[in-house]
Amino acid sequence: MSLRDKMLSVIDDVNGSVAEREELVEMIAIALLTRKNLFVLGEPGQAKSYAINLFRRHITGARQFERLLSKQSDEEQLFGRVDLSSLIPGSIPDAALEDDDVYQNLRFDLKRAVDGLGRRKNAPETLTMLGKAADKLETSRKAVALLHRSEPVVQTSGKIPEADIVLLDEIFKCNDGVLNSLLTALNERKYTNEGRTYPIPTISFFAASNEIPNFSDPQEKILEALYDRLELKVVTANIEDRDTRLAVLKNKQNGAFGQITATITLEELVEMQREVAAIPVPDTANELADDILCELRKGMTVSDRKYLGYYPIAQAKAWLSGHDKVESTDLLALKNYLWRLPTDREKVENVLNRLCINPMQEKVNGIREMALDSQEEFTQVCGDGSRADLSRKAFIKLRGELIRLYQKQCELHAAAQSDSETALVDSLLADLEGISRKAHEQTGFTYTPLAEIAALN
Repeated sequence: MSLRDKMLSVIDDVNGSVAEREELVEMIAIALLTRKNLFVLGEPGQAKSYAINLFRRHITGARQFERLLSKQSDEEQLFGRVDLSSLIPGSIPDAALEDDDVYQNLRFDLKRAVDGLGRRKNAPETLTMLGKAADKLETSRKAVALLHRSEPVVQTSGKIPEADIVLLDEIFKCNDGVLNSLLTALNERKYTNEGRTYPIPTISFFAASNEIPNFSDPQEKILEALYDRLELKVVTANIEDRDTRLAVLKNKQNGAFGQITATITLEELVEMQREVAAIPVPDTANELADDILCELRKGMTVSDRKYLGYYPIAQAKAWLSGHDKVESTDLLALKNYLWRLPTDREKVENVLNRLCINPMQEKVNGIREMALDSQEEFTQVCGDGSRADLSRKAFIKLRGELIRLYQKQCELHAAAQSDSETALVDSLLADLEGISRKAHEQTGFTYTPLAEIAALN
């Protein structure tokens, strides 16, 4: 079974236990495949945390940290605390000694010697041997202490710095101290304690909340930076379909809810990430993404950072869809990436559906509309009984515009990725030639195909 098939099996498995959460489950997978962070907005009881936790259980070897945040939450609860013994002059944390092989070997030798003394414990030679062993152990301890002098040790066991997947519920209820630490963790995968910065292994941060802060409120605006670092966003709702609700209820009653039949290892996930990153992104996909950006900016704000960071999501969608390169439909996954406020979701989805489902159709329609507008202008001049010289000027203007549009049609023909797209572009050429032929007839000029006219220019 391929790595892709394994991930799809996990997705199907999770979808079988969380009703009407296909969008959320897919975004969880994309977040893990791209090392992005995911925010889930929804009312309590909509299986937000459950879906994330269930997906994590399908990844063997993945360590998870989960915390419900409040104003009382502090950095130690999330990132660990400083071992105070490491700050005492001459002392050394137990963890440092445990990691030192020389010290541990000497300690083992001394313990073995003590255990084997028996009745010889008062013999002078025995006491001398023990004294030397003890001196060696103490010397080793002092050496380790010198190496770790002035180095605070942070106890991170079970905290974010040792977690592969992090789930933070009610994330916007954190206080200012936690906020600053989270900003660095989410953005750079680092945290700072006692002046030292440490890398953290976290693949993705998942966050959930019942509401979005009011960023126009000065007291809540500070949370805006945190919100922006949660790149992927999903809105959940209650289960709408009655049959689905009853099926979920029956599964819970039968004990079949949340069963795991497919798994992947942490190592396999890393390899999946490599495969996703290797998916080619053609120029046509980048151009389409730019078209989407320009269209969205007519009614909402989309930063350059958003645009420049779109492609990993499209690559992950292409990989999940079995495409060997990013295709136009793969950009539909950006509906959970490009919106910032829930009120923008519908606009984003409408633009994506219009431009991505059949982007070639959109471009063909645009060129056709320009040709028809030019034809109408030409007809108005020639149809009102204007002088021959005005008709001639209108014809020359129309011909120039048709040549320009023909060149655009040639570009689309070269960019066509399927037989259907090629046929669509060919139909555009037929329409352009039809407009040109009619204009030639109206003015009495000999008809010449656009390709020949373009070659002469």
